[in-house]
Amino acid sequence: MTTYTLSTPSGEVPLTLTERGEGRPVLLLHGGAGPDSVAGFADQLAARFPYRVLVPVHPGFGGTARPASLDSVRKLAEVYRALLAELDLTSVIVAGNSIGGWIASELALAAPDRVGSLILIDGVGPASAEHPPVDFYSLDFAQIAKLSWANPEGHVIDLSALSDAQRTIAVGNRTALQVYAGPAMTDPGLAARLAGVTAPTLVIWGEADGIVTPAYGKEYAAAIPGATFSLVPRAGHLPHLENPEAVLALFAHQS
Repeated sequence: MTTYTLSTPSGEVPLTLTERGEGRPVLLLHGGAGPDSVAGFADQLAARFPYRVLVPVHPGFGGTARPASLDSVRKLAEVYRALLAELDLTSVIVAGNSIGGWIASELALAAPDRVGSLILIDGVGPASAEHPPVDFYSLDFAQIAKLSWANPEGHVIDLSALSDAQRTIAVGNRTALQVYAGPAMTDPGLAARLAGVTAPTLVIWGEADGIVTPAYGKEYAAAIPGATFSLVPRAGHLPHLENPEAVLALFAHQS
């Protein structure tokens, strides 16, 4: 794991990052479940393709520090623009799940010269009058599991079974999510701004996602010029975990 100190409009921001593999750069952005929710899939990507897979930890997640000035998804996208500049990377495949998809969208708008393609995996961000995201913060862990997984068995978090350190990280993840995404996990102005995305875009969605439904995903794809929408069977909000082979097959078309 490497820690960078990046100069951004929000000030100096520390960012921790792990890397796997060699080849075309892939920036893989985790969702509210934290960095562990993409670590295994990052291993699969690096094993399957000639990819250099970069997996950062959003500041405030995974027990990391978040500067108080870093308080929105758009500001977080500026952190990743600074990272790509620091590493002098271009033609980057930027992929993100859930809030990571929102960050990826903002990064594609902020750094079109560095983002070569965009992959959104059950992303949040745009507001939708007809298909809004679920009121996530009102849910208990059993409800979250039911809505997040096609097969929720074994995925309900039991806080009493966690160590003190694990509970601290879980609380920190939730706090950071609320700060970045706000209470509705949407930005009312994002859908209109997505018309400015120039990178080829693939929108991947789990057919059983109850957090943000496939209908929401189709709206997301329709807002991005030329975007392709692909539904993943036997998967919910984290299709890269429930049906990784299907998601890996879709990544193959972006290589």
